[in-house]
Amino acid sequence: MITRVIDAPPHRAAGSLFGLAYGDALGKETEFLPVAEIVRRYGPAGPRDLVGDPALVTDDTQMALAVAWALREAPALAPEAVEPRLRRRFLDWASSPDNDRAPGVTCLRACAGLARGLRWQEATVAGSKGCGANMRVTPVGLLDVDLDTLAGLAQLQAGLTHGHPTGLAASELTAYAVRLLRDGAALGELPGLLADRAREQRRVYRADWLGDLWQRPGGMTPGEFMAQGWDECLDALGRLADALARPDDGGDPCRLTGEGWVAEEALVTALYCAVRHADDPVGALARGATTAGDSDSIAALAGAFVGAAAGLAAWPADWATRIEYADQLTALTT
Repeated sequence: MITRVIDAPPHRAAGSLFGLAYGDALGKETEFLPVAEIVRRYGPAGPRDLVGDPALVTDDTQMALAVAWALREAPALAPEAVEPRLRRRFLDWASSPDNDRAPGVTCLRACAGLARGLRWQEATVAGSKGCGANMRVTPVGLLDVDLDTLAGLAQLQAGLTHGHPTGLAASELTAYAVRLLRDGAALGELPGLLADRAREQRRVYRADWLGDLWQRPGGMTPGEFMAQGWDECLDALGRLADALARPDDGGDPCRLTGEGWVAEEALVTALYCAVRHADDPVGALARGATTAGDSDSIAALAGAFVGAAAGLAAWPADWATRIEYADQLTALTT
């Protein structure tokens, strides 16, 4: 397992990380396609099997692995110990020949600043709240740490590239969702539990983890800076609650909760897929991949959520040897 010892059953950690990779691989094949074309190729249920051997993933899984290895390598889960490991792993990813999966512009731009030796608060793209902030945060939710440390780690790993407060808040909520699920919460409980967390944290600025990041936009106090992010997450969670209160028409969830290109939409659209298909884990991935938005990130997060709830047995047994980076995923979860 990821070090710091996961108290939840190991199969939940494996289910979550492998689920993220499986969703990423399915969504990789459909991203940028209109829903009508996805349905024409795969049928109304969407893609339900991996393509290729190995089935290739995108930068979503690559960066989640970078976060996981940085956490394992850090001698302590404190900002001064974790930040340099995250920086090194992100820079290794940015310069890797395998970084050829349409990586996000924000991540590349921030990594260029990190490579020049800038403080991360200066290298980050302060105005970006793209889903690159939270599509890689799942490993944080699998750690056995207190909630303050979980929040600090989630926001720090987001902040290295995405400096917008909504990216920070959505990353914390994504990690918190994984934590709740690995500890036994039901998927249907998550929207309310996440909204409660957002309201509790609305004006909390974690200066020990974020330093002076709040000063980048200008004209705000630290509390006002974070409130902006939490309020946008609460708005997104409200749309999720409204969508779940209505009958499911089986259509593109992006129409209801957003296309997932930004962090709070990736979170709630993935949750919509996970909640609607809590009893059909592969169906949750397929639903996430059958979208007009950021299909790989939506399906990846849906896989992380359902896998944390249902464990490794949720997924077809042969997928574990067919997915790219299977060796790393196994090493991190056994």
